[in-house]
Amino acid sequence: MGRVRMKWLLGLSLLMMTGVWVQASDAYAGTSSEKPSDIVLVSEQWNGYTETDGSGLGWDLMREIFEPAGIKVALRTEPYTRAVGLVQRGEADAWVGAYEHEVEGTLYPKWHYDTDEIYALGLASNPVPALKTLGSYRLAWVRGYEYQHYLPNVVHFNEVARRDHILPMLDHARADLYIDARPEVDFILRQASEPQRFRTTYLMSIPLFLSFADNARGRFLRDVFDQRMAQLVHSGKLRPIFARWKQPYPFDADDAARKTGARQ
Repeated sequence: MGRVRMKWLLGLSLLMMTGVWVQASDAYAGTSSEKPSDIVLVSEQWNGYTETDGSGLGWDLMREIFEPAGIKVALRTEPYTRAVGLVQRGEADAWVGAYEHEVEGTLYPKWHYDTDEIYALGLASNPVPALKTLGSYRLAWVRGYEYQHYLPNVVHFNEVARRDHILPMLDHARADLYIDARPEVDFILRQASEPQRFRTTYLMSIPLFLSFADNARGRFLRDVFDQRMAQLVHSGKLRPIFARWKQPYPFDADDAARKTGARQ
């Protein structure tokens, strides 16, 4: 009985995969280009997420999304603003870690693949920050991250080129709070000789997307991404990847929406 059921499930899985590929192929019809056999993804190096050696949660997710659909993942590491520019010029297919409709001139899918948990890092001796009080703080974040468009009540902020000197910047009161995703904040805090002098505060979560080049190749790959994400979230196959990297699974809140067909 188990063997028969396994064959039935395998056949159903192959049928669903064929459907994904046929739908994406239809979207690509009418162009002279061949269907892409690879996708060039560019990302900043993020600790435990998009490492230069190809390891990390983000890269594992990308391989699971694209490679079973016959699209080999090719990785490239660049600073964030350069990654965006490469996609805008069509020199890469998509960049990793985009916020929805972050820039013009690129394509955004319906599905996000992860969420950014945004934290504030500051001195423990200062008052605990909150979203409603951010306007009273001098904020800092890495250039190109544009948190002023996503965090409410932002008034005073400065963009820094690198994360190397965040702790001295806070220590010498050149900024009140440093804003970044949790893994980067945790990494910075691990460099502190006296970590108890600092405090991390959760602010909000922001969905993460791939943003694709605005061309026929990008449209095809975007459609494959959306169709694969719908399939993978429905099956739960991404959950073990998040568990392996000890990161929260970002799609539990989507269960009700999927059941009502809101994301179809």
